[in-house]
Amino acid sequence: MQGIDEFIPTDKKVNYINSLLKVGYDTIDVGSFVSPKAIPQMRDTAEVLKKITRTATTHVSSLLAIIANLRGAKDAVQFDEINYLGFPFSISETFQKRNTNSTIAESLIRVEEIQNECIRHKKELVVYLSMAFGNPYGDEWNSDIAIHWSRKLHEMGIKIIALSDTIGVSNPENITTLFSALIPELKDVEFGAHLHTTPDKWEEKVKAAYDSGCRRFDAAIKGFGGCPMASDKLTGNMPTENLLSYLGKINVPLNIDMKAFTEAMIVAGEVFPH
Repeated sequence: MQGIDEFIPTDKKVNYINSLLKVGYDTIDVGSFVSPKAIPQMRDTAEVLKKITRTATTHVSSLLAIIANLRGAKDAVQFDEINYLGFPFSISETFQKRNTNSTIAESLIRVEEIQNECIRHKKELVVYLSMAFGNPYGDEWNSDIAIHWSRKLHEMGIKIIALSDTIGVSNPENITTLFSALIPELKDVEFGAHLHTTPDKWEEKVKAAYDSGCRRFDAAIKGFGGCPMASDKLTGNMPTENLLSYLGKINVPLNIDMKAFTEAMIVAGEVFPH
């Protein structure tokens, strides 16, 4: 939702998240505690959290909120409903300044501060390692840089790291290189794949990550959304229905209520502009 200019009414957001809660996802991203000037769409996240409902028909999905600094983290940890805080840590100096208005060095301090805040309030920090698979801004990039920063985050006690392809430049080769190197080495880290993709490239990306040992995948119904701080509007999120189709094809058991998922897809069509 964050990249949509027209404000989506709070009740419409709540209705959509309530539909997602019935599906059986492990984790649902419910909003952001960031500057309303930077991301106006997310200014009602606190209100959304107060209104969502868990009923007998809802599965026990964990809730995640995105934050960009310690102030946002302090706001987010006040909500018992939130299990995870998500912080975007870019290995591109240019994109980190653009996305969180801080340098990589400053962001590393933020990670430490936010991690301490999470520990105090019994939350868990998920770090999105953005630009993990390439850099369009001219900053130096190679897989060793992504591996270096993953190790650094591990040393700081981060247990969930989502390798993020913010602009859709990942391919089977660089996906395989990173996951195959990091998963066996940092055994106590849960590595995730946050892959943006064009419609013709999604399956090869999922296959490469899954075959390399990744078992945590981020996705959005119909591939809606993307990063408003990145520039490629043709590169959307990984479509959830594609991910479910692939995992079904290779016989991965999933605790997903497909009837509820179909209903959530209908609601998504009412929320997102086509």
